[in-house]
This record gives sequence, C-alpha cells and structure tokens, in this order.
Amino acid sequence: MTTSTRRPVHTHTIEGFGTVTIAPVDPAADAALIHGWVSQERARFWGMREAGLELVQEIYEDLDRRTTHHAFIVSRDGEPVGLFQTYDCAEDRVSECYEVQPGDTGVHLLIRPAQGAAEHGFSAALMTAFMAFVWSDGRTRRVVAEPDARNEKAIARLERTGFVMDAEVELPEIDLPEVYLPAKRARLAFLTAPVAR
Repeated sequence: MTTSTRRPVHTHTIEGFGTVTIAPVDPAADAALIHGWVSQERARFWGMREAGLELVQEIYEDLDRRTTHHAFIVSRDGEPVGLFQTYDCAEDRVSECYEVQPGDTGVHLLIRPAQGAAEHGFSAALMTAFMAFVWSDGRTRRVVAEPDARNEKAIARLERTGFVMDAEVELPEIDLPEVYLPAKRARLAFLTAPVAR
C-alpha cells in the first residue's frame, strides 16, 4: 500500500508511546488507506461507508485544493494510525449553527481500527499530539468539534480531553457539484487555548 510522500508538518514525541507525525494527505497515494478506514461499520459516523475508492480520492482532492480545510495522515513511529482534519469554522457549514469567533479552528478525527487488543491510552496520546499541532499555528484560540450527536464514544473522548460540550445542532445539507454532505445532527464542543503556549 502506498502512503503519503508529503513531509510531516508536525512531529510530537510522547514518552512511553512513540513519535507521532502529522503529514498532509496525498489524495492519490492515501486514498486506499483512507477508504479502508472510512468504509468500516465502526466509521459510520464519518459518513463515507458507501463511498467507493474513486469517490474517496475525489473528496480528498477537493479538500487538497482548499485553503480553508486540511486533511492529514497521522502516524505513530512511521505507521499510519489516523486521519485528522482541520478547518476554518467561518468557512464551514458549522458557521450556520453557532456564532464563530476569531481564531476558531474546527477538527475531525478518525482513529484507525485497533490492531489486536485495544491499547490503553492510545487515543489520549493521539489527542495530545493533535492538540499540540492545532495550538502551534499561533492563530487558533479555540478548537471546535461537532461529532454526530449519536456518537457517544467520540463525545466521551472529547470530554476526557477537556472539551466543554454545548448544544445539539443540525448541520445543514451541502449540495455542490464538487461535494455533497447530508444534514447531520451534531453536538458542538469547545476547547479554549491553554493560557501559556
């Protein structure tokens, strides 16, 4: 399987866990990897279970062309372990659901299926690396998440990370030539930047 040839934009070493690297998605090289993750039942809230490989590649090519939305392959000691996306909340459908503040950065996260027994602390360590990456841009003042309202695991993970859960909202449908997103019931969650960075 071919993986991204793009250079990491962030590296974070976590004692006892390993080195986490975050590299921009290369749509052609990474589509098969991403498709393998998003097409599984456990990823149903990602909304791409029925998408074929070609559509997955097209979706990430569209993201790759944007300056407001970004997708990254996350690796641990060189092994891909997740898909992480960031976006400018003011340029996303979530902006229709709450009052966007300057410095709001939205995030989406998909951790790959466990390989064998679940590893205690795995997702917590990845969240540490993700948040360090987001805060490192010097612009983000608040991280915004909007998991599917039915995704209890994601909501619990966000709460354990320190996010404050907010209202349940309906993200509006988007129907454009290059992208279609159905309306979605979501739960808003906010994490304010640490005082000292």
